[in-house]
Amino acid sequence: MNKMKAIIFDMDGTLFQTATILEPALEATFDELRKNNVWDGSTPIELYRSIMGVPLPIVWQHLLPNHSASSRHKADTIFQKKLIELIANGNGALYPHVLDIFRYLEEKDRSIFIASNGLVDYLRAIVQFYKLDQWILETFSIQQIDSLDKGELVKLIKESYSITDAIVVGDRLSDFSAAKENGFPSIGCDFDFAHKEELSQADIIIQDLREIKKFV
Repeated sequence: MNKMKAIIFDMDGTLFQTATILEPALEATFDELRKNNVWDGSTPIELYRSIMGVPLPIVWQHLLPNHSASSRHKADTIFQKKLIELIANGNGALYPHVLDIFRYLEEKDRSIFIASNGLVDYLRAIVQFYKLDQWILETFSIQQIDSLDKGELVKLIKESYSITDAIVVGDRLSDFSAAKENGFPSIGCDFDFAHKEELSQADIIIQDLREIKKFV
């Protein structure tokens, strides 16, 4: 029996240009918070960019450090709704050559998975709008892991599909650590939200998704 060969992609900052919808969604969210007297001041865009890629519960702990868990949950609900609306309206964008590399991987009999810190509905909105499900075998969200640990999420994919040969492609330390914990090599995407010190932990660094072809 042939063993499955896989490529496990992160979503935000790797396949999807989150920056295209991040600022308007965050502005809209904090507008709501200001209207409801929950927030006073400017929208912490730069702070969010600096922590982009971590699970959303941690994001809101940083963005609303002095607020209750209930307030953070309400803010997150508004934010998710705004993100999905923007995606559905075509305001987002994939990185260049996503479809090209997906077609190439299909030709090479590589199964494609998503392992993302994004939530289920958000990831579904991206996959559906860009019709990525014709290539992606399954999308996994950090919501499926109680610990919010990316390594455990990749392990779930590995064990669910009995994968022994895979490459993890992402842009943040959590992606590279998850690859290492599961015995897989990693490719770091030097894109919008990547940090040089984190990229140094990847086995390979690329500036263009087409470069993946060299390693598959």
